[in-house]
Amino acid sequence: MTGPRVRDLLERKGDPLQLETLTGDVGLDRLIPTPEASSPGLVLAGYTQRFAAHRIHILGETEITYLASLAPAERRKSLETFFGFDLPCVVISKGQEPPAELLELARAKGVPVIRTKLKTAEFYRRLKPFLDDAFAPTTTMHASLADVFGVGLLFLGRSGIGKSECVLDLVERGHRLVADDLVHITRSGNDVLIGRGHELARHYMEIRGVGLIDIRELFGVRAVRQQKRIEVVVQLDDWDASREYDRTGLDGQTTQVLDVALPLVTVPLNPGKNLTVICEVVAMNHLQRYGGVDSAKRFNQRLIQRMAERRELQQYLEEDYE
Repeated sequence: MTGPRVRDLLERKGDPLQLETLTGDVGLDRLIPTPEASSPGLVLAGYTQRFAAHRIHILGETEITYLASLAPAERRKSLETFFGFDLPCVVISKGQEPPAELLELARAKGVPVIRTKLKTAEFYRRLKPFLDDAFAPTTTMHASLADVFGVGLLFLGRSGIGKSECVLDLVERGHRLVADDLVHITRSGNDVLIGRGHELARHYMEIRGVGLIDIRELFGVRAVRQQKRIEVVVQLDDWDASREYDRTGLDGQTTQVLDVALPLVTVPLNPGKNLTVICEVVAMNHLQRYGGVDSAKRFNQRLIQRMAERRELQQYLEEDYE
């Protein structure tokens, strides 16, 4: 698995993380192979058996003070052991001055050394979102994504079935477009999927017979979103009279996207069906279920209760001989 390069970290987070390179362009094209960072304190003290060399290594005040306390020969030996591993990069926190031997050995090994003015704990906190995002699982789907009543609906279906037209109608009714035709999906954490459009095609939509339209220019900035959490998948299918469709909603379907289970609603299309209203109902029904109200289960419980009451009445009448 590949990751970002050290150069990407400097370009994207140089200002927020207050970064400066102390070794020039040395090693900036090195890959950062893991979304983890750690302190190499034990390695500097000589214990190397469980050293995770593939991480970003941060030297805080404790490590720099420890190195300064060593005699020159011991300090060099400690740093030679450290740089004997294949390190992606070294970060020095709190704007400290590193030992001259550290920069010398880093340049010789082609390892970039970066300095930040942030305290060590603060640097860890700000670095983690960048690494999590850079290593998050991603995929691209031929789909459309809209924000309907605050619910992210991902529309799937064959090409030409009407995904874009459905989303366009939703936008006209006051909802918001996130992406059309191509949706880039990123998994955040264990079960959150974030969808966004391609940076070049973002907020453009292709309508057959009309061509490309710019939703933001036509409907205003309130009609679009940069990204949205995907919460429900709406599968648009051609009507098939021989197929059984879910009519109660008791046996909820799910589908997997990046190993995350999402509710799946299959909508068969036939002439005259008001797809836009159905999609609004899908979103509102999801909000109800999220709030603990499941209409299908509630109706089923009422039906079971009525049947039980009828059985009790029937049993009473059968046993009443007066």
